[in-house]
Amino acid sequence: MPNGKTEIICVNPREANLKRKLREHLQSLGFTKSAEGALQAPGNSKDSIRLLHRAQREERLLATQKLVSLKSEKLMRFFASGKDIDVDKISPVLERISSDSWQSDLFRLATLSWSVPVSSGFGRRIRYLVWDESNGKLMGLIAIGDPVFNLGVRDNFIDWDINDRSARLVNLMDAYVLGALPPYNLLLGGKLIACLLRSRDLYRDFANVYGNTTGVISKKKKKANLLAITTTSSMGRSSVYNRLKLNGTQYLHSIGYTGGWGHFHIPDWLFSELRDYLRDIDHSYADRYEFGQGPNWRLRTTRAALSALGFKEDMMKHGIQREVFICQLAQNTRRILQTGKGRPDLTSLLSVKDIAEQAIDRWMIPRSRSRTEFSSWSSDSLREVFRGHTQIISDQIGNVEACS
Repeated sequence: MPNGKTEIICVNPREANLKRKLREHLQSLGFTKSAEGALQAPGNSKDSIRLLHRAQREERLLATQKLVSLKSEKLMRFFASGKDIDVDKISPVLERISSDSWQSDLFRLATLSWSVPVSSGFGRRIRYLVWDESNGKLMGLIAIGDPVFNLGVRDNFIDWDINDRSARLVNLMDAYVLGALPPYNLLLGGKLIACLLRSRDLYRDFANVYGNTTGVISKKKKKANLLAITTTSSMGRSSVYNRLKLNGTQYLHSIGYTGGWGHFHIPDWLFSELRDYLRDIDHSYADRYEFGQGPNWRLRTTRAALSALGFKEDMMKHGIQREVFICQLAQNTRRILQTGKGRPDLTSLLSVKDIAEQAIDRWMIPRSRSRTEFSSWSSDSLREVFRGHTQIISDQIGNVEACS
């Protein structure tokens, strides 16, 4: 040193350990650094997306350990094999799910068959099982919940400013679970289920449950109508949702892509340590978890912790740009959302039964004639998937015990 004295740098051991864990976790997911020091995502391929979700998926498996080990065999009878399906007789019906029911267990179990873990949703939520009434088998799942407050492509499409959004976001929901289960997915059943978002059944259920609601931010009583539902693809561009039309009616409209920012690559265990760190430094975000603070609380909390640790903001950029779609239930959805005036024009809104009949004729019957691999699908394949989850859980517990 110029003054002849030695400078002593104090390093907080907990802070240094947390930084190390963050770097090691991101490296395990395939993130690298550019020559300029910026964080670089591993890519947009399907394998890269699955890798980025790996830690989150493993946490969900641990959280559902009891469900898989105790109830999966009992619930297997609801999953179809190809031999169970007579395509000409497929008859979809919706069943609303109540919490703490066997239907709720079945919903959770069915989501484990998907390679990318699904959200649990937040705020207002309505969940459905989609049954094939012709054979009593499960076709797919639908769950809608409160949308995120900030979504640029949605707000640009509607032409909202921040005041418009605050006043009328109550009329929107987001489909955070949406899809068909095998072998119905092999018959393009995912297209049918996506179309069911724009049904009188969902509109009516929302009105019954949330028609008279209180704004989370404004705290004012609001008469809510389900005017639109957004959803995002899990693997970049969606081949299922694009060009989704029946008899001239467009059921989903692509409105752009997300920016590739978020927090899903930060697993719960690491997020918990980041919150503990914020508590250590008396940061206000550590315990601002009430829903009234907004649905982006986890994102803001993670960003605050990373900033306090000295990391660049690009740590929140996972690089996965997902395609965003909007389903407009009323003919005049955009005008009402823009102005807050008018009555919903529901003249083109059909029942689940009518939509299903059109979708089966349009997609499922032709696919069954041209691609017959669905007929050889066995529900035993899902049994093996669930058994594999149980083995993964056992291995993880064994690793933890070996290290303790």
